Amino acid sequence: MKNFAEIGAELRRKSRKHSTLLAGCIFFSVLLVTAYAAIVRSPTVLAVLPEGGDSRKQLMGIFALAAMGCGVFSLYSASLFFRYKSREAGVFLLLGASRKQLSHRLSGELALISSGSCLAGTLLGEPFAWCVWQLFRLCIVDTEEMNLSFDPKTYLVPLIFTAFLMASLAVMGTRFIRRANIIDIVNRRHISEPVRGGKPWFGPLGILLMAAGGAAGYFTSSAVRNAFHTYQVGWTKIFYLPFLIGLYMVLVYTVVHGWRQGKSRYKNIVSRSMMKFEGRQTVNIMLVLTVLIAGAYFSTFNTPMMSVQSILEINARPVDYAFHYRTDQKNMPGRDEIASMASRYGTAVAEWRETEAAVLGRDGNEYMNDDGKSFHYEYRKLLDGGHYLSESGYREITSRTVNIEPGRFARIISRETKENGIDQADSMLLTNMTTREIRKLTSQKSLRGDLLASIYGGSCFVLDDTDYAEITAGLSDEWKEKLVWFNEKKEEKSYAFAKQLFRTIVERSGPECEVADGYDRVEKAVAEEKGEAYWGDADYASDLTKVSYVQPDSAAFRMHWQYMPRFRVLDRNDRMREYAIFFTVFLFVSIVCFAAVLLIGYTRCITVAMNNRQVYGDLRRLGASPGYLYRAAKGTVSKTFGVPALLGTLLIFAYFLMILYFNDGMFTQSEGIALLVCMGIVLIMSLILWAFSRFTLRRVCGMLEIKKEARRGRKRGKTIR
Repeated sequence: MKNFAEIGAELRRKSRKHSTLLAGCIFFSVLLVTAYAAIVRSPTVLAVLPEGGDSRKQLMGIFALAAMGCGVFSLYSASLFFRYKSREAGVFLLLGASRKQLSHRLSGELALISSGSCLAGTLLGEPFAWCVWQLFRLCIVDTEEMNLSFDPKTYLVPLIFTAFLMASLAVMGTRFIRRANIIDIVNRRHISEPVRGGKPWFGPLGILLMAAGGAAGYFTSSAVRNAFHTYQVGWTKIFYLPFLIGLYMVLVYTVVHGWRQGKSRYKNIVSRSMMKFEGRQTVNIMLVLTVLIAGAYFSTFNTPMMSVQSILEINARPVDYAFHYRTDQKNMPGRDEIASMASRYGTAVAEWRETEAAVLGRDGNEYMNDDGKSFHYEYRKLLDGGHYLSESGYREITSRTVNIEPGRFARIISRETKENGIDQADSMLLTNMTTREIRKLTSQKSLRGDLLASIYGGSCFVLDDTDYAEITAGLSDEWKEKLVWFNEKKEEKSYAFAKQLFRTIVERSGPECEVADGYDRVEKAVAEEKGEAYWGDADYASDLTKVSYVQPDSAAFRMHWQYMPRFRVLDRNDRMREYAIFFTVFLFVSIVCFAAVLLIGYTRCITVAMNNRQVYGDLRRLGASPGYLYRAAKGTVSKTFGVPALLGTLLIFAYFLMILYFNDGMFTQSEGIALLVCMGIVLIMSLILWAFSRFTLRRVCGMLEIKKEARRGRKRGKTIR
């Protein structure tokens, strides 16, 4: 070797695995970010998740966490690259190379690695997302709405992420060159990076800060919004800061002191010392892994929380078929036609029930938007509409007798709704929308009825027969509805019949019924009387306020049509298809987060093993048995994966318990079952993490030349010397 070029080529060949590690980490980070962005910003997904909705906000929040985790992962791999690059820099400095020459060589190599990895990750991100999506379609559910399309603007996200990585690598490279000197290079691998602080009270105080910060961040925004009637509550997210500080303190205490007490605290002293030696990196990596695991579980738990409640609601319905329609829809199928249709499909109608419901106006406080920054409420004698049944009508449809006192009304709520947890007025002014007659009624104890509460969205009430007759006198057919319930004798043959009946109802519904569940005709009438355009008819109306008869099998139509029938057999078979995109996108997000966890954890364990190869060699020369070395390596790997997994799982369960309880002040049966399902998911994912940690441990043992006999002896409870 006669020149620096030949020397550099030989040194790069010797350290090829370190360059490969950096390139692989950057590639996987950009690949995951691109794939995630492609799914989240896909028109297929955005059509189901409305602008400003909670689901879209959750996806974007988890995306921010995943991008942050991938960014930290890439920068961590870059720090390892520079650490091992110090040997090459030392050789060139000893041979008389200048810092400028080092800078040129390092910049060129970094540019080649980073640009190639980022380009490959960006180009393969969308194909990777498409392949995973098609796998979901093959294994879970496949519908026309699942046809995945991509938005070209998606590439802006990986480009921004790539620019961040390139800029960070440039800054790190500049700092590396400035600090490069022979003494530092010789001692670089022996320099400790202990974490600052680590007092004995960090652990208990950290737990208290996590609890206080989580509660403060959760409740402050709603408290400020309600107290000051303002939309400007984004700044309240700062109240989550104590939670993050507390989480960091708990991780610091775990790394520095551990939670073992007495003599047992010295049981894994070697692995703990290795983690403390690089305490700063250890805590940062554990923090990222904890956040990613919590985000992955948060995304995963949405599916059982939604599906369990839906399954229980379908199974608990008192009848097999229920539908309602406006009385002015004269061409709707009647009892004889439906019975004839059922016979053609080999089944029969049984227990036919029907009754009348009235749509009446009611008073209340109107939500007034003030210039988009604040709001207030104004009382209106005619605010919106509700659905009202008479005592006898309620008895006809439910076969239950109730006693509604004259001048009173009873609201119908679901079994899992808390009586005092709903926003119910003590009195109401009811308005006949045809004659505009007004009657004031007061409330009495609510009635339980899941199906009626579901059909009418929680705005269903029962009146005394006399009051009902008086307030609905002269009410036109457009403000009345027919409510039909019935069972069938041969449910196993009923899917085709249910499908045909559903299509018949859709085909015979007029254009005036082509509205979503949030569309309120009383509000529309009030707006028209004021000479204003109703928001549900405006061009800027949300997609969720629009449904189309052209696509009766679409998820939007099935989930949001105001007159959507409740057919048990149809809902059982098609519910997964209706929620297919929702379930799939959250499952994809969870997989991306868990993939990042596995990659980061694996890289960290391999790095610790490479950095401490000499320590294991010294222990071996001092007489340590292979079994002891195996336990030391196992302690490092288990803590890297185990501590974040435990913390992330506990945090997300605590968060979900808080949401479920404070949402309505109680835990319901469906929520309890959903939590059990979530525990099953946690068990499965914990087994996957455990299996991957065992795989990582085998790789670590192979690098450290710990014999297989030590692992077999450990399983038998022996110590091999």
